[in-house]
Amino acid sequence: MTIWVYHIRQIEVKILKLLLHMCCGPCSCYPVKKLRENGIEPVGYFFNPNIHPYKEWEQRLSTAKKFAEKVGMEIHTDENYRLREFLKKALPAEAMPNGRCTMCYTWRLEQTAKFAAEQGFDAFTSTLFYSIYQQHDLMRRTAEHFALKYDVKFYYEDFRPGWQEGIDISHELELYRQPYCGCIFSEEERYSKAIRKARKKENKAKKRARLAAEAASV
Repeated sequence: MTIWVYHIRQIEVKILKLLLHMCCGPCSCYPVKKLRENGIEPVGYFFNPNIHPYKEWEQRLSTAKKFAEKVGMEIHTDENYRLREFLKKALPAEAMPNGRCTMCYTWRLEQTAKFAAEQGFDAFTSTLFYSIYQQHDLMRRTAEHFALKYDVKFYYEDFRPGWQEGIDISHELELYRQPYCGCIFSEEERYSKAIRKARKKENKAKKRARLAAEAASV
């Protein structure tokens, strides 16, 4: 059950009670602004067991609360630090292609759908759909799956067009902006010179292969 946003002759599909999963404060800036422009007043939900180490998780939780207070939005927060649970799920998932990120999306979006259904929300969505770095189509399929499982609607909107505007708003609100996605694996990928070097080499190889294929097809 997916609710799509349509703008036809200024008629909009509106949700009375929408739960907005917040991956962090900064990524919530544009989605909240856009939802309110659509006539929807979201309720925030912070559930992010993927964020590590502890001080980083604590900082992002604090920033999510700070953002909600500044914009006058109700927020629910899961304040349990789940390092051990995350590792039990992430380490086996690492052995599968794209397994870790799939596990992470699944965990957070399922919990959001479940919470929305239990608390009587009409629908749910996530600020993950704002990020230009996340796997958008995979997240959408995952959210749609759990919407059906928990009998609650999934409100779909692509918030990525507001990427820069969201960044600007976060600076205006003086919010802490994190330098990596969240988990300890992404932290390593962000700062490891060896990993960055290997990925750069891999991307160059992919580009050469693509150009060769394009040349061959001419």
